[in-house]
Amino acid sequence: MRSAGRQDEPGLLRIAIGLLAVVAVLLTAGPVAAVPPPPPNPSDGEIAGAGAQVDARVGEIGVLINRVAAADQQLRELDDQLAGKREAVNQALVDLQTARDAADAAAAAVTDSQTQLADAGVKVGAARQEFDQVATQAYVRPANSSVVTYLASSTPDAAMDRAQVLGMVSKNQRQVLDGLRRAQVAQANQNSAARQAKVDADTAAAGAERQRDAAQAAVNIAKSEFDTQAVARDNLRRDRSAAQSALDVARSAVAGLQSQREIFLTWDEQREAEVMALLAAANAAASRAAADKAARDRAAQLNEGRRPHTDLESTPASPRRTQPRPSQPQVTGSAAIETVVDRAMSQLGVTYAWGGGDEDGPTLGIRDGGTGDAHGDFNKVGFDCSGLMLYAFAGIGVSLPHYSGYQYNAGTRVDVEDRERGDMLFWGPGGSAHVAMYLGNGTMIEAPASGDVVKISPVREDGIMPYAVRIVTD
Repeated sequence: MRSAGRQDEPGLLRIAIGLLAVVAVLLTAGPVAAVPPPPPNPSDGEIAGAGAQVDARVGEIGVLINRVAAADQQLRELDDQLAGKREAVNQALVDLQTARDAADAAAAAVTDSQTQLADAGVKVGAARQEFDQVATQAYVRPANSSVVTYLASSTPDAAMDRAQVLGMVSKNQRQVLDGLRRAQVAQANQNSAARQAKVDADTAAAGAERQRDAAQAAVNIAKSEFDTQAVARDNLRRDRSAAQSALDVARSAVAGLQSQREIFLTWDEQREAEVMALLAAANAAASRAAADKAARDRAAQLNEGRRPHTDLESTPASPRRTQPRPSQPQVTGSAAIETVVDRAMSQLGVTYAWGGGDEDGPTLGIRDGGTGDAHGDFNKVGFDCSGLMLYAFAGIGVSLPHYSGYQYNAGTRVDVEDRERGDMLFWGPGGSAHVAMYLGNGTMIEAPASGDVVKISPVREDGIMPYAVRIVTD
């Protein structure tokens, strides 16, 4: 767990490093929102010596374009399958955490009932002692309450006085006896409550163990699936690379070196303009996020005392963990939306790490038995897709579960065609494969996959769920 006081200087340093990473990514690959991969840039000597180029390979270019498109489609489908399996493990971990919280609450109820049971025993002992004392006095001191003394009274007045004393003693004895019986009933009730609480605790503990077994089984299944599908994924990537290389060669042959130079210069101007615009937006968002102490405090408060969702050990949560966690924004309106967007944008360039991210920022990833392990996610500090959303919305006081399928049910659903800035977009059945945040103008911010970084991407309509989820509704 992070402390609530993650201060400005380390945060600003991390943001600066992240922005440098964004620049590096954009300079090597170009921004994906509008600029295509860089075309070849021939030298002046190549242009002077090349001459005219033939266009005999125009038909082949079409074939290559289709091959690349087919390979990309297959790769996206495979990525969705892998993402779904990884998020299934997240689901099992969240369910395990919920079951363990129930076991903690039941154990606390047992302890409380045992304390009350001990108190009832003390009261019963005290009542018995009081009754014994009254009974002893009634028989040992006949001058006050003995029937023999009453019958032997010398005068009627003395007999009346003694009768009144005897009545008072009898009444006191009945009161003591009634108190004893009430204490005994209370003790029996506490016994029953303690037994029932113990049954509840045992049931909750058994449920927690089953959830742990389910989580471990999901990890093992995912490892087997990843090992098999990684080979197919690598083959698709090689096919795509080969097709792209052939396509580049064909374009070079058709367009001519001079045309390539003109295309490259146009591309470079567009790339530079978009890099500067994106960098300026990211820098402004990071500055606002770093200065928004209220958002950081809200996020830190949500994270306080929370058991990490990747924790498979049966250690009890802190007492604060049993308190309900907020699902409604503490702030609303456009300011809330911009707070969420700023927090997400402030993480541009941060490494993808499967299982990483909480309310306070990036965290160490975990093993997934497949693609994540191959990229060393368990040794990286970063976010996965649902972890990035969790961090962004914590700034407005909303606690999201670390699983995209549960996040799909966390707010108000709107038709995906009516999506607005700050809405969450989902892929896969029930949103189980991937989640990203819509920024507007056909773009989104996401933590896409192992080996990548948090970045801005065009919205992928392929496989998108029919609804977006809106957390800030007014």
